[in-house]
Amino acid sequence: MHPLHVTDSSMSLASLSAELAGRASVLAEALASPLAPPAYLDLVRHSRDVDDLAEHMLRLCVQQSRDAGHTWQEIGDLLGVTRQAAFQRFGKPVDPRTGEPMDKTVRMTDAAGRAREIVIDVLEGRLDQARRSFDAQVLEAFTEEVRGSGMATVAGLVGAFEGFGEAEPLVRRIGDHTVVDVPLRYEAGDMKARVSFDTDEKVAGLFILPAETP
Repeated sequence: MHPLHVTDSSMSLASLSAELAGRASVLAEALASPLAPPAYLDLVRHSRDVDDLAEHMLRLCVQQSRDAGHTWQEIGDLLGVTRQAAFQRFGKPVDPRTGEPMDKTVRMTDAAGRAREIVIDVLEGRLDQARRSFDAQVLEAFTEEVRGSGMATVAGLVGAFEGFGEAEPLVRRIGDHTVVDVPLRYEAGDMKARVSFDTDEKVAGLFILPAETP
């Protein structure tokens, strides 16, 4: 099979499904031989190719469903997520300032790591350290009193903080901001910290939210 390059959004469902079937067949053949242990890195490579193609195919199916008049609610229900979550994953928002499609490319390469550091500094009371990353508005608003009130509210809902969740932070670009959701584990439930970075990579928002919040 040739190297995987899926960049043409006009690629038809028929050609995508044929390519996906071919990749899946290669993976199945690699797993089928009982005579020798499989080359595990090759299995990872083949699985990655299948996953990439399946994701591209799903995006194309969602796009065609939208073109056919189906709602984000219908798509979200089918995928087991909210309509907002479906839109954020697959939608093509238009910037009302320019009328142009909005750029969803994340350019802040260390966003997940920085978000985790800021969250743990806030949760463990190192507010002076965390405040170094705040923009002017958050710096003024996020006082020790605000932190204490927020921590008390969360503790009243789910108890004591126990650590980060097992999932990796979710990083995406929303409008002009890079937004990171950091999974958190509390004694009576899961939450997540949402950290929003502005174009200067300063914290423009910081919230502790229920894990299911879109």
